[in-house]
Amino acid sequence: MIKFISQDDILPIRNEILREGKLTLDECRFTGDDNPDSFHLGYFVNEQLVCVASFHPQSYAEFTGRGYQLRGMATLKEHQGKGLGTQLINFAVVYLRGQKANYIWCNARQVAVNFYGNVGFEVVSKEFDIPGIGPHYAMYLKIQ
Repeated sequence: MIKFISQDDILPIRNEILREGKLTLDECRFTGDDNPDSFHLGYFVNEQLVCVASFHPQSYAEFTGRGYQLRGMATLKEHQGKGLGTQLINFAVVYLRGQKANYIWCNARQVAVNFYGNVGFEVVSKEFDIPGIGPHYAMYLKIQ
């Protein structure tokens, strides 16, 4: 089941999966998490939060219209590969269409490019490095 969750709810999974448990929960907060137009989604299996993603109002480069940046998408290892992340993104697309957003974009880790591509995102940048995290590509999904 997918639910809207608080920014505090997402931090443990962000830390475990995206930061290998090396940071404090406060260090896993992103600029924009507390923006009133940002939202956070969680996928629950048997009442356990197993997959999270955050969406911040943020335009990208030359793309016009209202954009949202997908950030901090993470799924607990034992639940990866089961389509939960795809369902979370599809839920967000439907919600954002209702909010009159035009597109979603993200900075995808190199290892996640195929996942985002399978959901409909396209690569819109050359590879770039985020220090301490690794190679990334900007990816874009038109939603209306």
